[in-house]
Amino acid sequence: MLGTPLDLGKLSKLFLCTALVFLLISNAFGSESEWEAPRTEHGYPDLQGAWSNVNATPIQRPRDLESRRAYTEEEALALESELRAASEQNFLPSDPNRAAPPIGDISLRLAEIINYDDMTNLAFIDGEYRTSLIVSPSNGRFPFTENGRSKDIYGKWRAQGLNPWDGPEFLMIGERCITGNGTMPPMAIIGYNSNIQIVQTSDYVVVIGEMVNDARIIRLDSVHQAPNMTKWMGDSIGYYEDDTLVVHTQNYRPEQSNMRLISSEQLQVTERFTPVSDDKIYYSFTVEDPVIYTEPVVFEFPLNRLEDGDWLYEFACHEGNYSMTGILAGARRQEIEDK
Repeated sequence: MLGTPLDLGKLSKLFLCTALVFLLISNAFGSESEWEAPRTEHGYPDLQGAWSNVNATPIQRPRDLESRRAYTEEEALALESELRAASEQNFLPSDPNRAAPPIGDISLRLAEIINYDDMTNLAFIDGEYRTSLIVSPSNGRFPFTENGRSKDIYGKWRAQGLNPWDGPEFLMIGERCITGNGTMPPMAIIGYNSNIQIVQTSDYVVVIGEMVNDARIIRLDSVHQAPNMTKWMGDSIGYYEDDTLVVHTQNYRPEQSNMRLISSEQLQVTERFTPVSDDKIYYSFTVEDPVIYTEPVVFEFPLNRLEDGDWLYEFACHEGNYSMTGILAGARRQEIEDK
């Protein structure tokens, strides 16, 4: 029972104010506020299709921006304009009268730049032009433990005096064409072919990467395999939470550590895929690795649907890497000459 009688006049004003607020919100967001995620035949939010995670926002925030999570619109548009101008320069004809580069100064990037993704747009999330993909910690940078950069398997091998070219097993797995960093959780933004395809069934979600043609199979409503069952892309299980697919991955092989995300065998990743429009998925993930980082690291960026007529192609990354023989042979030759 209420302790005091209802004031119907005040209550009517409250309902009126609330209605006005909802009306203003509806006008401000327009059709976006009315958008509902489509469903698969099994009733899950439909994430299927081909997507790209390409954007120009760096993983770590530039130090001079400190805790600024977003650019102003004016700053962002100016920066994107500069990026487009620089990109256009890459496609101009080469100067036929240019001088030869200095001996030994070879840049393969100049020859391959036209194959790289056009990174001219900043990550745009929740109305913000982000200054970094990392949103936590607040400075937008990796919170490494002491010497954390050197605590992965490759750092341990270096500490033992082993070099990457001492044998094929010491080279990063991307160079060995074992997996591509674009599909493994978290899905990293790579220089080119940074595209994925998502397929959903009643019991699984499959994320197919264009690079190395990886297929990450996510079991729904399952449990993790035993910790000793390590996999190249980890063991992924998932579930749906309203319109969001939540995926947790652990049991990584330690060699999965790479230049975009240094990690140890204790790495765990929690991803969240939330469709926000027909052409965009809000993607966030949290990285936990107490060996490498002092606290969890949270990333956010959008996945954008590929335009009509665009699709994933086979990326023929040759198993073992055809150049591996040359890399190792060159190292052995250098050892002989150094004696």
